[in-house]
Amino acid sequence: MTQISGVASSVRNPDLPPVLVLGLGNDILCDDAIGLLILRELKKRLGQDPRFAFEETCEMGLALLDFIVGYSHLVLIDAVQIRQHPPGHLYELDAQDLKSLPAFSPHFLGVGEMLGLGDILGMEMPRKVMVYAIEVSDPLTVTTHITPALEACFPSLVKEISRRLDGITTTA
Repeated sequence: MTQISGVASSVRNPDLPPVLVLGLGNDILCDDAIGLLILRELKKRLGQDPRFAFEETCEMGLALLDFIVGYSHLVLIDAVQIRQHPPGHLYELDAQDLKSLPAFSPHFLGVGEMLGLGDILGMEMPRKVMVYAIEVSDPLTVTTHITPALEACFPSLVKEISRRLDGITTTA
């Protein structure tokens, strides 16, 4: 990171893959772990693809800034509970959608602000942001197991998100 007029600046590191796939959640809170579990499976399947870097975290909001600087594309995978669809429903959102949503997931809080702050600070922020949010039924129970309903959907969720990742083009 360099300093320009007292403001931190980050230039895209050409050694980084263009797409960061970031799994969010807490792996001891039942269905809240779905973003982490899907990320781990995607990493097994696509880990050798030079387009992707795979990371996971339980951080949220501005703390995510440390993960995303320098990537041209960001894909977030997380649990949500809005109760409009059954567990396992896959929502696809972009950065614009995040600005108009109610508290969808604690991990989404501040994502728009984080991207804006990175721009103000002159950091190289992703120009494309996609969110894959999975409807869950129990994001609060302390356990290392997801609910049976979500477990039943898991293979199809991984397959669908993998298909969507494969369709990502990173050229302008």
